Amino acid sequence: MTGDQHYDVIIIGTGAGGGTLAHRLAPSGKRILILERGGYLPRERDNWDSTAVFVKGRYRAPEFWYDKHGNSFPPEVNYYVGGNTKFYGAALFRLRPEDFGELRHHDGISPAWPIRYEDLEPYYTQAEQLYLVHGRHGEDPTEGAVSGQYPHPPVEHEPRIQQLSDDLEKKGLHPFHLPIGVNLTQDPDGRATHDSVCIRCDRVDGFPCLLGAKSDAQVICVDPALTYDNVTMVTEANVRRLETDPTGRAVTRVVAELGDGSTEGFSADIVVVACGAVNSAALLLRSANDRHPGGLANSSDVVGRYYMRHNNLALMAVSKEPNPTRFQKTLALNDWYLGADDWDFPLGGIQMLGKSDAEQIHGEAPRWAGAITPDMPFEMLAHHAVDFWLCGEDLPQPENRVTLDQDGAVHLALDEKNNIAGLKRLQHKLQGLLGHLGMHEHHLLPHSLYLHKGMPIGATAHQAGTVRFGTDPRSSALDVDCKAHDLDNLYVVDTSFFPSIGAVNPSLTAIANALRVGDRIAERLR
Repeated sequence: MTGDQHYDVIIIGTGAGGGTLAHRLAPSGKRILILERGGYLPRERDNWDSTAVFVKGRYRAPEFWYDKHGNSFPPEVNYYVGGNTKFYGAALFRLRPEDFGELRHHDGISPAWPIRYEDLEPYYTQAEQLYLVHGRHGEDPTEGAVSGQYPHPPVEHEPRIQQLSDDLEKKGLHPFHLPIGVNLTQDPDGRATHDSVCIRCDRVDGFPCLLGAKSDAQVICVDPALTYDNVTMVTEANVRRLETDPTGRAVTRVVAELGDGSTEGFSADIVVVACGAVNSAALLLRSANDRHPGGLANSSDVVGRYYMRHNNLALMAVSKEPNPTRFQKTLALNDWYLGADDWDFPLGGIQMLGKSDAEQIHGEAPRWAGAITPDMPFEMLAHHAVDFWLCGEDLPQPENRVTLDQDGAVHLALDEKNNIAGLKRLQHKLQGLLGHLGMHEHHLLPHSLYLHKGMPIGATAHQAGTVRFGTDPRSSALDVDCKAHDLDNLYVVDTSFFPSIGAVNPSLTAIANALRVGDRIAERLR
């Protein structure tokens, strides 16, 4: 690979945004270069080992960022082909239609998007088809109108989760099958068939899939894109800066440090940044020049600002009956997504997590000291564990931002108390239900290993919002097609473009938007 070749498109990053865009553009025949900071994730037994993945953080990037006080922390980022989708839980939700409009929260306003749900809806449907989403539209009363049913039936509940669903319905609630991207074929009893790629194991959430059965961006998009002769990928290519022509209106060179320590430059008619919300902002800031003294695409001074990452809680309840469930991530509940009888503001959503095991619980033990009965061994506790994920919206604030210091290190300022009242109420709702759901009422334990973090700021898996799109160049970095206002050939297609984040996992929206922007870029290339 030599940098003297010129491409039609360079895509920086292979996650939900960049990987999907590469897949969309591959059939165009145009010369496409993909630059990926990492390599392929090694396939090894540790992929499915709880201690390696959760306790030791074997696959987490060996880097540290700094908070607003200058304290270092390990971010939840993974640099591999497929990006963070190699480790995501493959929960692929659409934002609610209301999320695209202005929403009033307890602590402020979640701003409107410059596009409507209806603009993205056809691409949501295409994204669900592409990423093999299993689910059933029509079960969740908060979802928007759909133009097509999920391509695959929902992953069936195992008996203990079916009982949980039935008990929630008895309380007048509306549990539904969680939409999840897996390559699963089920028999009439919900078991994996002999020819199913997915085996319905207990490693779906937070683990990479040894079988390639989880719908991550590498398996679904990057590998198929690379079967086209016009698509090339360079791994171990850490893009350090983007250079522009003398007018500052076009990116002319993408400069990357390669795995052998050398530096290489690449050029293309169109350059697409998809490094994740923090690293995309950092790249644009790092690329400041005389024409763009505040960083590329940053005449509005919003690049790096309005960082969001959801207000999340991973919690473990203790079932009175054993919970032998293996594939637990099949149920979700959005009854309080937009509000409740006793609260006028959105609370968020509840969904199941992957099933915790004794190793994960052992890793939590120091934090749980005194919270559980000492006579219940870890194996017993794991056998009765039922794991929940609570997701509330945090609000975009200009002070929540990515900056770089003189050494180029990433600093992330974050108000960790931003709009958490709704999440606390959501936790209280779940706590109040436990006795009706066959759970011990006083055991709802924080399960921070699922967040891969030692402190709240480290939970960067749902990062979004640092290069927001909009119609006004004074208050946004990107136009409605995710092209930089300030440059003619620079696009951003990861979750950076979000002006708000809603309270569902952001991956499907990033995927759908990459398909939408891919169509715009393909039109331009023609």
